[in-house]
Formats: sequence, structure tokens, C-alpha cells
Amino acid sequence: FLVCFFFQEMEKLIACVHKRPDALCRLICFPWAGGGTLQLSQWGKLFSDSIEVFCIRFPGRETRLKEPFAKDMTSMVNEVTSVLLQKLKEKPFAFFGHSFGSHLSFAVALHLKEKYRLEPVHLFISGGHAPHSEGFLAIKSLPVSDAKDEEILAYIKILGGTPPELLRYEDIRKQIILTLREDIRVLQTFTFDKAEMDIPFSCDITCFNGSDDKVYDVQAWQELTSGDTSFYELPGGHFYLLEPSNQSFLTKHITRCIENAGL
Repeated sequence: FLVCFFFQEMEKLIACVHKRPDALCRLICFPWAGGGTLQLSQWGKLFSDSIEVFCIRFPGRETRLKEPFAKDMTSMVNEVTSVLLQKLKEKPFAFFGHSFGSHLSFAVALHLKEKYRLEPVHLFISGGHAPHSEGFLAIKSLPVSDAKDEEILAYIKILGGTPPELLRYEDIRKQIILTLREDIRVLQTFTFDKAEMDIPFSCDITCFNGSDDKVYDVQAWQELTSGDTSFYELPGGHFYLLEPSNQSFLTKHITRCIENAGL
């Protein structure tokens, strides 16, 4: 019964398009606010056989559409950790998170380190402020609950990443607005007090950003690890990572970093 239950929980939480049971390392991908697993789970076919890609599926979308949205960051961290723990103990893993996903991946990594002494071999951060920076504090004060649907829709259009044809359909548009609103609300519940702790990580951290995106407080990521921190700017806006040429750069670079981690 337990095996069956865990299998169901895995299927619910994880999209793995290309299963590679013999891979040396797993890359766990965390999507952006309002996003699903469609894009990042496809990365599975861009990597070699040595890397298996898992993409985290958040509640309230795709096959989890009927589930209530997560209430806070802690509940999301607990779900990801409890479902994935055995898999993470099996073999080395790395995290890639974009935007909201970069903060969730950091929160999960922090929990794994504090509670289980487990750490990713590499943390890949994309389009995200360091969690103890001014930029992140600004996100926490956004008046999401009071924002009108039109305002959130305008924000979605500025960010890009959502096919305009989808926004033409009222029911889809409403669902996208609701999902983004709920995800930002979750993000605002995340607190990280750097002053209270030692340097949390020893793994290397790589930060990626789009050259036309707004400027992120990324330098502060250096304060969160005793490993190396590197920064790359790729052409494009907030969703630069959906461009095929950038995808190619990211997957090659991530592969090289994982291989250099000396697994």
C-alpha cells in the first residue's frame, strides 16, 4: 500500500518525460509563478543519458487542477521534500529554478540541508533575486490581494511567456490570472533571515538572467555558499529561457557544471 501511495504522490508532483533510471544525477526543475511543467519537463530530451530531469508540478494546475492552491511556502517545501526524499538520498541531484521556482528551489535546498544534511551538487538560479536582498523584499510588499484582474493581466503581458492566443479565452485567462495571483501570494510567505545563520551551502551556485529583463539582486547569492558563484546574462526578457538558442546554452552549461561536480 505504501509503495502504491508513494508512486501516486510522485506521479502527482513530478513530470518526468524521459525516464533515465541509470542516470548519474537528477536535475530537479522548479517552474515560474503561474507556470506548469510543460516547458521544463521537455528539457529531459536535451540532456545526455547521465542526467534525468524531474519537473515539479505545483498544486492547482495541470493534473492537479482540482486541488486547492498551496497556502504558503512551507507547505510547498514540505510536500516536495517528503515526496522526493528517497529519490534525493539515492543519487546526486541539482536544482534549477526560474523566477518563483528559484525561490522555491532555494527554500527546498535549505530545508534539506537543515533537516537531512542533504545538499544539491549545484544550484542553478534563473531570473530571481537573492532571498535576503532588497529586490526580494520589494516582491513581498506587492499588493497582490488588492490588485485587479486587469492589472495582473497587464503584468502577465509585460513579462511575456504566455502565448497571446491563450489569453483570448476568458476561462483560460481567468485561470492564468488566478494561478499567478496565488503563486505570488505563496512567495510572499517566504522569509529568510540571513543574519541568523551561517553560510547555508557549500555547493556552487550559477545565476542566469535575460539581458532585457529587469535587474535582479543576484550578487547577494554569493553570500549563501562557500562554493563558487557565477553569473550569466543571455539575450531576451524574463522568459529568455524559452528561446531555443538559450535553451541549448543552458542545458550544455548545466551538463558541464554537473559533470565538473565530480560525481
